[in-house]
Amino acid sequence: MADMQRFRLSLLAGVLALACVSPAAAQQSSEPRPPAEVQKSPEQLAAEAAQRRSVDEFNEAAKLPGTAGLPECVWTGRRIAALLWRDDVDTARRHIDLYERFGCPPEHLKLAFRCLVRQGNIDAKAQERLGERVHQCWVNPDYIAAPPQPAPAPAAQQ
Repeated sequence: MADMQRFRLSLLAGVLALACVSPAAAQQSSEPRPPAEVQKSPEQLAAEAAQRRSVDEFNEAAKLPGTAGLPECVWTGRRIAALLWRDDVDTARRHIDLYERFGCPPEHLKLAFRCLVRQGNIDAKAQERLGERVHQCWVNPDYIAAPPQPAPAPAAQQ
């Protein structure tokens, strides 16, 4: 009976040893494979580019003096300026309460909106330019856009 117990224990130990060695041997015998190239869709690439651009914009605004460069001031301030541009004064007023609660400077908001108004109208079909213009005015309220360049006259054919 004791011999049977020893046999079972040695058999169990052998099976456990074999089970532990098999995965290690399988890992060593497999050839190293280079990581598969992950193809990203154009939407994923655009989202990553937008994320990098957003981070860069906040880093650029962080250089502003005082609290105007704080992320919460930048985020709410740019939205308020865009809402005012779109004549959504009621929503802008509610956001201004939040902006002031964060301790953000109301004077900077005024200067940024003044800059935005001085730039003139934006093409209604290109509203994505509004965000760029608002950010430019937020970072540099004294910004004055260069006047649009006239199209070159077509050369007269002889």
